[in-house]
Amino acid sequence: MREVKHLIIPVAGYGTRFMPVTKSIPKEMLPILNKPLIQYAIEEAIDAGIKNFTFITSKAKTAIKDYFSYDKHLIEKISNQESRESISELDSIISQSNFEYVNQDEMLGLGHAILCGKEKIPEGNSFAVILPDDLCHSPNKSVLSQLLELHKKYPDRSIIAVEEVHSNEVEKYGVISGRNLGNSKNVFEVSSLVEKPKPEDAPSKLAVIGRYILSDSIFLNLSKTPRDNKGEIQLTEALNMSAIQGKVLAYKFSGKRYDCGSVKGFIEAQENYKKFL
Repeated sequence: MREVKHLIIPVAGYGTRFMPVTKSIPKEMLPILNKPLIQYAIEEAIDAGIKNFTFITSKAKTAIKDYFSYDKHLIEKISNQESRESISELDSIISQSNFEYVNQDEMLGLGHAILCGKEKIPEGNSFAVILPDDLCHSPNKSVLSQLLELHKKYPDRSIIAVEEVHSNEVEKYGVISGRNLGNSKNVFEVSSLVEKPKPEDAPSKLAVIGRYILSDSIFLNLSKTPRDNKGEIQLTEALNMSAIQGKVLAYKFSGKRYDCGSVKGFIEAQENYKKFL
């Protein structure tokens, strides 16, 4: 069985909910305490044993590439010990990682962003996806590590992270329909997915969040996925093709997710992460 060794991180979006600050600063570079959202995503992946990262980005977002570039002179210029340790921690991440960047010239949805990374994934390999907007904290085992543990048991399946949301929030997410796998309370065999359903039409309250382990067959499905009424290619639709074939499991993860794509969730994360100082 081939291990999951690659992570795709879609970061090309405009960050419109955080305008005007995101006019010049990528949303993924907004800090929770002293680290940007993107660093938390990379640390979660490294903790799960992944060190090959492909950013699906845009030409305007140079800040992320600059951030993950080694500056050998910077640490020499800093006298504060705590700051030196923080820079050394980042340099350690850089030294053990392989970063690649692919430009997404048009914003055509999450599915299109992932399709842009196809050439960076070795043929036949599953890969991970993290959406940095979804900041996840789990004290024992990271959410991505939890998904990878399940993937080892079911290497031919795509694994998606889900959480139960309020019924009036389902229209913000992709929502699954399925049944418990065996006697498990946290693992579900997914029969279908619906993108942003109305509350009265939602098949469940289990919403897909920004952690995925995807079989490379998803690329074929994405290439067949018709664009929606906004002209976008939705990952949910491609996953639905896999679900119909019995190839998708959903995992109700252990931990807390903060929706840092919204100002409310971003502030909540700031307040709660103070506890970890």
